[in-house]
Amino acid sequence: MPDGPLPDRRLAGIYLHVSSLPGPYGIGDIGHAAFEFVDFMRRSGLALWQFLPLGPTGYGNSPYQPLSSFAGNELLIAVDGLVDLGLLGADETAGLTRLPQDFVDYEALIPRKAALLREAAGRFDARATPFLKAEFAEFRSRHDGTWLRDYALFRILKSVCGDAPWQHWPVPLRSREAAALARVERDHAAAMHAACVLQFLFYRQWQALRRHAQESGVLLFGDVPIYIALDSADAWARPELLKLDPAGWPEAVAGVPPDYFSADGQLWGNPLYDWPRHAATGYAWWVERLRASLDFADLVRIDHFRGFESYWAVPAGAATAREGQWEPGPADGIFEAFRVAFGGLPIVAENLGVITAEVEALRHRHGLPGMIVLQFAVNDPAFRLDGIAFNEVCYTGTHDNDTTIGWFRGGGDDTRSPDEVRATREMALRVTGGTAATIAEDFVRAAFSSPARAAIAPLQDLLGLGREARMNTPGRAHDNWRFRARSAQFSPELCDNVATIVRRTHREARHVRRDPA
Repeated sequence: MPDGPLPDRRLAGIYLHVSSLPGPYGIGDIGHAAFEFVDFMRRSGLALWQFLPLGPTGYGNSPYQPLSSFAGNELLIAVDGLVDLGLLGADETAGLTRLPQDFVDYEALIPRKAALLREAAGRFDARATPFLKAEFAEFRSRHDGTWLRDYALFRILKSVCGDAPWQHWPVPLRSREAAALARVERDHAAAMHAACVLQFLFYRQWQALRRHAQESGVLLFGDVPIYIALDSADAWARPELLKLDPAGWPEAVAGVPPDYFSADGQLWGNPLYDWPRHAATGYAWWVERLRASLDFADLVRIDHFRGFESYWAVPAGAATAREGQWEPGPADGIFEAFRVAFGGLPIVAENLGVITAEVEALRHRHGLPGMIVLQFAVNDPAFRLDGIAFNEVCYTGTHDNDTTIGWFRGGGDDTRSPDEVRATREMALRVTGGTAATIAEDFVRAAFSSPARAAIAPLQDLLGLGREARMNTPGRAHDNWRFRARSAQFSPELCDNVATIVRRTHREARHVRRDPA
């Protein structure tokens, strides 16, 4: 593994979560469309596919509050792949094809797809080939002792306990008494087996996609939230690694302090790590977490990197994040542990927001690329594209931003005043030298022409889509994570247009082959 996360040359990439891929089954998945997307990237000269966390989502469907930091999201399993294995009949998928295909309707999707997945998993022993069963046995032996058994138990207990948070479970289950867990495994053996089968199928499908990406010269760029969800298999299985009381409730929670953007700060509510305890183990849990993430990606972005230098701790029960205080993070220790384990640091640091000199010094000591988001950067009158350092990743926007067109136009639920929107437009046009009519392409061209080692644009900006295509609006609890592309949008014209920008900005991947679209 190279010492840094990226090759020593300028690359271009695209930002698109798996759930946003096109396809006939109500949500993007790890099937044919994912392989075709890699092919589109190769033809376009793109070398980086960045996606959101792949963990199983819970309330709100947010990839950043997964039920496990190690497991895969079963909703992303390709049903066509299950048909190919003989675990489903083609006619059984018809219910999914009747779902909306231009956005993800989670309320309709989840019960239908979950039922199909249960059917497929329940048929595994009877229909899987001996070779496939041997693969599954190897998968279980490799992961049972680290996370798989705990995850399967957690999902079963969530169901048995009416989906209540684990802190509300009966004490023997909440506190993981061995006899109580053994009884659950015995009484729900079929469900335990099915949960493990689905994780195996996810892993197997993803590894096939990863091999295709490697053969195509496309690097997979994952995402690791710094914090875990309180109601997760991680917190239930390893409460001693968190600042929790004996009943599993946090003493303090994560957030960020008041700043220019939020008078009360942001109160995230995630439990905080007991960093001295992690240090005493050589950061073993974090090493395993990163190792699991690198099973699915060549490099990862760590969200809220500044929390490794110092983090904002808010007393449990506080009404806002105003009441918090800064606490020291693990700093160099955790990155030294990563370097020992992996031989390098395949990490990009999310260093957005109010970042101190100490945070940047930590990043630079370990040679980690940071992030430049043009939608934020152009608001600084002193900003210059040619002032971006090589060891950065430059974005037009991210999953938390409006599309470039939506941001440029303002309106809707945008909190900026008309004067602020007008000033933003003027600065964006100054930086790009473009026009209001071509701002999305101008922003892509600007990011790609920067000196940054990597430049990445969300698909929405490559397509010139408006705010209707926004992926997430922070602080809004509904209508997020629903964006989906359509197959027709990956046209030869788009491929040629992207390839031209990539070539003219000298970011063309060395693997690129001019296959017919």
